[in-house]
Amino acid sequence: MVENYFPVFVFLVVALLFSMAPLLLGRLLGPSRPDPEKLSPYECGFEPFEDARIRFDVRYYLIAILFILFDLEIAFLFPWAVVFKDMIAEGAHAFYVFGTVMVFLAVLVIGYIVEWKNGALDWE
Repeated sequence: MVENYFPVFVFLVVALLFSMAPLLLGRLLGPSRPDPEKLSPYECGFEPFEDARIRFDVRYYLIAILFILFDLEIAFLFPWAVVFKDMIAEGAHAFYVFGTVMVFLAVLVIGYIVEWKNGALDWE
């Protein structure tokens, strides 16, 4: 049973080596010349004038989450579009294959309409 997972283990070890090697080499071989300007918390050129805990508009996050939600549907639609012809050639019914994606899109459209009606996409 363990020998079945050996390729997975090798893949994980190689992935860790490829991801950690540049970080370690940069840390060991890279120059380190700290000065007060580099160590300052702000890089915009002026000292902070307010507290870091100021209130901000949450709509920025809401719009970002909605964008990710509705943009992610492409990640599901593209593979379906690529294999659509192959699925029908293998004997799947065209209405079933097409219907499953239409149900998926209908759920997304309903979610979009609900967000639109609730005013989540309005910017004042």
